[in-house]
Amino acid sequence: MRIGAALRGDVAQQCRKRLLLVVRRDHDRRSHAKNLRRVRPAVKSPTVGSVAQRTDSRCIYKLLSLCLARFGIGRWEVCVRRRVTGRAIAFGALVAIAIVGCDRAADPDAASAFRDRFLAGEVEWDAVVEQARSEGRVEFYHWGGSEALNSWLELIARPAIEAIGIGVDFRRSDTRDVVDLILSEIASGRGPGSGSVDVVWINGENFRTLRMNDALFGAFADRLPSSAYFAFDPDDPASSINRFDFGTPTDLMEMPWAGFQFTLRVDADRVDPAEAPATFAALESWVRANPGRFTYVAPPHYIGSTFIHALLYETNPDSTGYVPFLGDPQDLGVTEFARLIGPGFEYLRRIEPYLLGGGGRSARGAPIYPASAAALQARFVAGEVDFDMEFGVYDVDRDIRSGRYPPTVRNIIFPESGMIKDMSYLAIPRNAPAPAAALVAIDALSTPESHLSKLVEIGFAPAIDLARLDPEERARFLAAAPDLRGVTEEALAMRAVPSVNAGLVDAIDAVWLEYIAEQSARSFDEIVLDAWRNLGL
Repeated sequence: MRIGAALRGDVAQQCRKRLLLVVRRDHDRRSHAKNLRRVRPAVKSPTVGSVAQRTDSRCIYKLLSLCLARFGIGRWEVCVRRRVTGRAIAFGALVAIAIVGCDRAADPDAASAFRDRFLAGEVEWDAVVEQARSEGRVEFYHWGGSEALNSWLELIARPAIEAIGIGVDFRRSDTRDVVDLILSEIASGRGPGSGSVDVVWINGENFRTLRMNDALFGAFADRLPSSAYFAFDPDDPASSINRFDFGTPTDLMEMPWAGFQFTLRVDADRVDPAEAPATFAALESWVRANPGRFTYVAPPHYIGSTFIHALLYETNPDSTGYVPFLGDPQDLGVTEFARLIGPGFEYLRRIEPYLLGGGGRSARGAPIYPASAAALQARFVAGEVDFDMEFGVYDVDRDIRSGRYPPTVRNIIFPESGMIKDMSYLAIPRNAPAPAAALVAIDALSTPESHLSKLVEIGFAPAIDLARLDPEERARFLAAAPDLRGVTEEALAMRAVPSVNAGLVDAIDAVWLEYIAEQSARSFDEIVLDAWRNLGL
């Protein structure tokens, strides 16, 4: 019997009882404590050591929560709050490391050798599959907030992976917690083959954090058989979506899994889709002619932030669109950042009097910025505004069918200069306990059949490049897709552009809050400089 298997028995039960006793006693002495604040390792330094130094009781709590979930111990049982005794921390850390380290530990040298040989193209795919079967199982961590996705993983993805001869455990967790777990393990010396996570569904800042800390398996994506259906070649314009994850170069270290494109919608009974604005310049003319009939969601909600990012692309004074916004903030610099975003923020001030609640030509008035996408949608459905906005090109069809939207709502192409598309990916940590099984599982979930199933069953837009499918396969996708209600796949694909670098998002939001929402009397440059300093640069 393996050590990990033994730990699941009597030892695990003893650890469980002991840990609950310690943390509950600690909780009894601090019953006044409130919610545990969620934290994550900072990403300012690219060294793993700095992460280890920042590991505290809150990181231990998250590490324990993830590890103990594997033994049926829920978060409600671990009554840790903001401050725990040194005894609880030490004991909890010891149990967590024992569980993580002993459960599926592999030979680090063998795991490193496999990784190096695979990334060098020296391992045939049949040999990868054979090793995956010997590894046995893959630990797949994912955000569990979508019940539709959870069901799809169990009913569709699990049989597809198991048919190859490997098992899979789907672990629901906040992605930030998974990132903390991976970094904590690496900081504690758990190298290749010795971690807990094989596959993680990830994007944006979480990917950036793992990459900066050298915590990823490597450039594997184009070595999977299913990679033939994805655009990775830098010379292919369609590849920009896959090559940058919120501005961070992916460099083939993650496999595209789903894409959600930002769209605006109109009610054709109020705004003719053929005459709707297609550029931000045209939108400004429209809002001036129709005061009070448009607004957007307030940042830092991601819908409002994305609307502003699209504006910044179009008003880029160099007419280079999204390109400079993908760069690392340290390379960009505050002076260049202020120059790039200045025209966009002047635009936002110009249109503000003409937004919902604005005072029109005579005064700013009291413009209304809904706090969420749902709040904007409610005003749109009630007829207060004529435009709605959201991520997800298939949502209009879904909301019409559910009765949330009237049947006359349509997607529109806006802005035609580039519609931001957020991609999410599957990645492999550097210390994955079953790296071959991880590769095989990701490949199984990257086939046209898998993406088609995800589209049909739960409405997830495919991440594969439809242009790379043969005519028959492409026809199957187009026939299976929900009605796009006013736009076409081709038109959307032609205008898909990547998201702003994750490191710039907070600064842009901070500038909006002071310069637009608060109408600060300080100069624009002063506001930008403070926002930039708050990034720690």
